[in-house]
Amino acid sequence: MVSWMISRAVVLVFGMLYPAYYSYKAVKTKNVKECVRWMMYWIVFALYTVIETVAGQTVAWFPLYYELKIAFVIWLLSPYTKGASLIYRKFLHPLLSSKEREIDDYIVQAKERGYETMVNFGRQGLNLAGTAAVTAAWWWLTSIIPALWEAEAGGSPEVRSLRPAWPTW
Repeated sequence: MVSWMISRAVVLVFGMLYPAYYSYKAVKTKNVKECVRWMMYWIVFALYTVIETVAGQTVAWFPLYYELKIAFVIWLLSPYTKGASLIYRKFLHPLLSSKEREIDDYIVQAKERGYETMVNFGRQGLNLAGTAAVTAAWWWLTSIIPALWEAEAGGSPEVRSLRPAWPTW
């Protein structure tokens, strides 16, 4: 439990906050070399986060898992080891370059399907809202209007307005 808390704190501070601040500094100073360095880091860190999220619970029981996780994040970040740059240049860049067209096509398809799905949900929501409005108007018309007619004819609207205007079985 303590290892988990320490690893979580280290990953948040050294894996996210520190790189975020130095990414900000690189953008602010318009230093292209530093921007490229931090972009490579964020790409590798995103992949690490996905893998760790998916596989984290199945491998968390390994001895020294959290300690190795801390060491890995520091290795990625260190300017001496250049871990993120090494992983990016040796593995990710070649892999992404070879699959780039397929990934782009998949993203386009996902966007189109997502748009179509949102349009369908919106259409269904509007149909549901319209049905609810018509039902409420119908209920109002069939229960209130007869009571008003009766009141005009000299009857008591209080008595009839509590009963439906049609027979109920």
